[in-house]
Amino acid sequence: MPGAGAGGAGVGGLVQGGRMEISFVAGFGPITRDADAARTFWSEGGLGIPLEEPAPGYLTNDTLQGVKAFALWPLAQAAESTFGTPQWPESHPVPQAWLELDVATHEAVAEAAAELVGLGHRLLREAHLEPWGQTTARLQSPEGLLVGISHTPWMHVDGAEDAAAEEYTGHA
Repeated sequence: MPGAGAGGAGVGGLVQGGRMEISFVAGFGPITRDADAARTFWSEGGLGIPLEEPAPGYLTNDTLQGVKAFALWPLAQAAESTFGTPQWPESHPVPQAWLELDVATHEAVAEAAAELVGLGHRLLREAHLEPWGQTTARLQSPEGLLVGISHTPWMHVDGAEDAAAEEYTGHA
């Protein structure tokens, strides 16, 4: 979802008045029940994220670049964006979280979606341009996370895309 992150005066630690200020998201990942399905979806047979196993059953990637936005997304809005209705369908597990993985271009979203379908994954929503200027395709992980493959122009640093995103969304 578009929007500015929470601003703050300092970085990390406690700010005046004892309120904690978070510096960044240090880690995020699903709690898995089916290790094989999870590895297939997230790594080898799906999204292709390289994973190491530093402890038995604990798969990690500590080099994947970080989160550009943290947002509380109401279920009704997620359902509207995914299915075109504010009701989450009973045929799909209600997600407890969402994750968007950004790719380099708007066109790369459709290419990634086609690759995932070719690997046997089912899309909930084909690649499409959102009203706020982001291109997304959505599917659900074996753990029930709502996963978006997206291109968010204002989060990229190349000039041409930044100018187009700023004109469309007002984000600099």
